[in-house]
Amino acid sequence: MSWTYATLLGLLAVLLALSLSTEAETAAVPDSTGKAKDPQGPLKKIFMKEADASNFFRRRSRRASKSQDEINAEQRQILAADERKREFHEEKRNEFESYAEEEHDEQNEKTRESTEQWREFHYDGMHPPHEYNRQSI
Repeated sequence: MSWTYATLLGLLAVLLALSLSTEAETAAVPDSTGKAKDPQGPLKKIFMKEADASNFFRRRSRRASKSQDEINAEQRQILAADERKREFHEEKRNEFESYAEEEHDEQNEKTRESTEQWREFHYDGMHPPHEYNRQSI
């Protein structure tokens, strides 16, 4: 039982040391009461002022009309997605067509070989052999 009391006492000591430490305070996120930095350069285009940010969702309800820039951006995204889908399906179709053509050629070759073997086996010597798909030199 004494080891549980020792462990509990040690944990409380560590907790007290961490709560009184100055590093714990500096790791915390500061309050927004301080003056916010005004972004410069390209960051100014990304971030908006606090007043604009708080009113953003109030101004845009579900039924509010979108600006032409928003409509154009959405349309570009839709067209780009459609183009990617079209290219993907075209590539798959080409792969299948080449596979089907190879299968067809292979089947034709097997059929030709099978027919040749049948003719050789059933040749009775009375009639000249069929020269099907052969070229004489």
